[in-house]
Amino acid sequence: MADKTLFQKIADREIPANIIYEDDLCLCFHDVNPQAPVHLLVVPKKPIARIAEASAEDQNTLGHLLLIVQKIAQQEGFTNAGFRTVINNGSDGGEAVPHLHIHILAGRKLTWPPG
Repeated sequence: MADKTLFQKIADREIPANIIYEDDLCLCFHDVNPQAPVHLLVVPKKPIARIAEASAEDQNTLGHLLLIVQKIAQQEGFTNAGFRTVINNGSDGGEAVPHLHIHILAGRKLTWPPG
């Protein structure tokens, strides 16, 4: 069996995290290295390495993750001010953990282009 990713260990409660949302398909927690005043990660419980490796059978999970982003933005109160979602893919894309995750960044004016 392959080693668990950091995010699988968080989902399995092997590593602590500040979890603010969880359901059967995903969880959301605070990033330990925030890049904005609000920096959350939405992570599927099913290990999908990256968006480029998602399959048709992942369609429901992928759609669910985006709807959870909306729910978290409303729950945390930054929908009206605005927020950014980011999915990194591969090393050139900034991927640090090989487990699909959506960054939610908010709490300040975000510039464009990003890094």
